[in-house]
Amino acid sequence: MKIIFKMILILILCLYLAILSKLILFKYIPLSQIMNHFNFTYDEYHWRSNNFVPFKTIYFYLFLADINVNIRIENLAGNIIGFVPFGFILPLLAKKFQNLSTVALSTFCLSLTFELLQLVFEFGSFDVDDLILNTIGGILGYLPFKLAYLFIQRKMRNVNKLQF
Repeated sequence: MKIIFKMILILILCLYLAILSKLILFKYIPLSQIMNHFNFTYDEYHWRSNNFVPFKTIYFYLFLADINVNIRIENLAGNIIGFVPFGFILPLLAKKFQNLSTVALSTFCLSLTFELLQLVFEFGSFDVDDLILNTIGGILGYLPFKLAYLFIQRKMRNVNKLQF
């Protein structure tokens, strides 16, 4: 039964990563044009459209942007919500991912991979604030797992005390 559960989780993780890749990397690119982006040309405009300053985009969307509230929410909350499943699935898959720092680091690395792919292949723009928000999302996904784990441990201790 444990193997079947792990296999289902692995399939869910693969499906999740495929959907996340589509939403992050190929959001604006038709499938027929993806191969055209695998080049290493220097486009000065593309490099200027990236954000390497922490909290610049977050501050812009929260305080400066004169845009629809839905766009603000989509950009800020979407980056957080998109990585919540990752923070929840990882600790269910392996014990080594059952602490906060490992989940946070893994989420950061996954987000960094997506951001670097966007930067190098011009699938979108690199934004250091996405790294911050995505990592927060992974941490928020980990919290329900940790709370459930602590609750179950506490129940098990109480059951063990009653048996002795």
